[in-house]
Amino acid sequence: MALIITDECICCDACVAECPNEAISICEQMYYIHIDPEKCTECMGLYDEPQCADVCPVDCCLPNPDYQETQSELLMKAERLKVSRVA
Repeated sequence: MALIITDECICCDACVAECPNEAISICEQMYYIHIDPEKCTECMGLYDEPQCADVCPVDCCLPNPDYQETQSELLMKAERLKVSRVA
């Protein structure tokens, strides 16, 4: 599933540099995972856990209940993103 960044975000910038898919943006002084959840793979295939959640000092990077995906679906999405970055 894609992650979401909750309203508790303090805009510290810690998560932005850690996202391997560039899925985090800022809007109106608030960070968010792209509206297109296809960019968030929970870092599957690259790291053992989502890097944004790992570095967040206020624990506001949480699973998005609207986008439930299995581990294999996340890995396939990560592969598609990797291929599109190379192309």
